[in-house]
Amino acid sequence: MIGAGQSPQHHPGSATMHVTLFRQVRPFGGPVTDLVAVDGVLAAGPPAGARPVVVEGGGRIALPTLVDAHLHPDKTSWGEPWYSRRPAHGLPEYVAGDVELAAHQRSPVGVRAHRLLAHAVTRGTRAVRAHVDVAPAYGLAGATGLREAAERLAGKLDVQSVAFPQHGVVRAPGTAELLTAAAREGLVDAVGGIDPAGFDGGGADGREQFDLLFGLAERYGVLLDVHLHDLGATGLDPLRALAARTVAAGLRGQVTVSHVFCLAELSAAELDRTADLLADAGIALTTVAPSAHQVLPFRALRSRGVRVGLGSDGVRDSWSPYGNADMLHRAHLLGWTTDARTDRELTDCLELAAHGGAELLGLPRADLVPGSPADFLLVDGECVPQVVVDLPPRELVVKAGRVVAEHGALVA
Repeated sequence: MIGAGQSPQHHPGSATMHVTLFRQVRPFGGPVTDLVAVDGVLAAGPPAGARPVVVEGGGRIALPTLVDAHLHPDKTSWGEPWYSRRPAHGLPEYVAGDVELAAHQRSPVGVRAHRLLAHAVTRGTRAVRAHVDVAPAYGLAGATGLREAAERLAGKLDVQSVAFPQHGVVRAPGTAELLTAAAREGLVDAVGGIDPAGFDGGGADGREQFDLLFGLAERYGVLLDVHLHDLGATGLDPLRALAARTVAAGLRGQVTVSHVFCLAELSAAELDRTADLLADAGIALTTVAPSAHQVLPFRALRSRGVRVGLGSDGVRDSWSPYGNADMLHRAHLLGWTTDARTDRELTDCLELAAHGGAELLGLPRADLVPGSPADFLLVDGECVPQVVVDLPPRELVVKAGRVVAEHGALVA
């Protein structure tokens, strides 16, 4: 993961530690207190003899910074001239639209990805799982461009990268070789798959696609992340096959399935049985809260032990003019699509954006207590539910105890 484990910037007055005192903040909207960061980790107080940098919090609410567990930064036209989209019907037409938009982009992938990811940092994102298309139409330009962007943001954002075969593995000859090259050359942390039964043509059990993916995982140690949009048995059969393959390969905890729209249509009893299967296989899921009938029932899944993360998906790409890579706004949309009304329900949405994604990416929980990473944001507000609803500006964003963004702009 690019950016993870970055060494903290040391205070000029200390040869061994970087200490910052964030004065007068309200963790999770509670009583006013101070937060002390020592070498990127929250502490009970400043070490003896330390001369901390002091940052005034002004009584603002402190919340954990958020994790975008599913983002496509290579596809974005964020900051580019407006692109007028045509109607599209079905996955093949959307995929063709990706190629057309890519040909119209003025800036290369690395520039556009950096622009979008930097914006995400200013809105309080501390880490992302970023999917980049790998296909004969693009080669490995997405993977190399993302790496360039991530290196420019080192210390401000952790980036976990996925080589994603949006055009299919079986139906797009040459893609398997590109996925193999991305894994072999260490360009990515994970390789992906897509709808083996409904789109890629690899059969109901996804055997041809899964043979490749699991072979790469076993040979090169990459993670797996499969997009699954199909409904009914066309989605459930590959999902169950994927769980069985994960257990057989000894890859528990290393496989994620994104979207998984087929789960949203299950009865409560069938959902529980499927959730138990996924939890036993250690398979994680991501949702992007696209609509009330496609959002994952994350509370039920998490209650059965399934890890679930929240993500942005595409941002102003050929698929949609919408999206903003703002994970607080995505938590708001999750509340909207699930009809969250109570304080507990609204807080659940924020916690999924903060802790669900962190767990999925293998990051420590940023829960604002001593020993947790000093990763948090400050906003003006009354309480957590009100913040989720009102979406106040992010006044300050802190990563590993350093201010990385202030008033919507990156800090150099």
